[in-house]
Amino acid sequence: MKIALPSRGNQIDDHFGHCEYFTVFTVDSSTKQILDSQVVPSPVGCGCKSNIASILSEMGVKLMLAGNMGEGAVRVLNNSGIDVVRGCSGDINAVAQSWLDGSLVDSGDCCHEHECHN
Repeated sequence: MKIALPSRGNQIDDHFGHCEYFTVFTVDSSTKQILDSQVVPSPVGCGCKSNIASILSEMGVKLMLAGNMGEGAVRVLNNSGIDVVRGCSGDINAVAQSWLDGSLVDSGDCCHEHECHN
């Protein structure tokens, strides 16, 4: 299975649409191990208005572990077959391992303002 994390300096970026890059981990959920990782450059502009959901979906990503994002971004990701867990923070490896261990749950928090910074 592949999971994606909006990243900045190997930390979860607080805002999906403004991250420096996406880290994509290939994980084995039965052994709870990270098998591989790759970096996917963040597209120009806001995440929900870019093609990042389709790019990640084509790569086989099924889950986004994110800090916070707007409802539009959640909808775009869900429509591309990617589930979302919001409320993540800290080191990307630790966050991925927490999900593998079953200790992450979606915070349900959404950004209510859409801010695009160029």
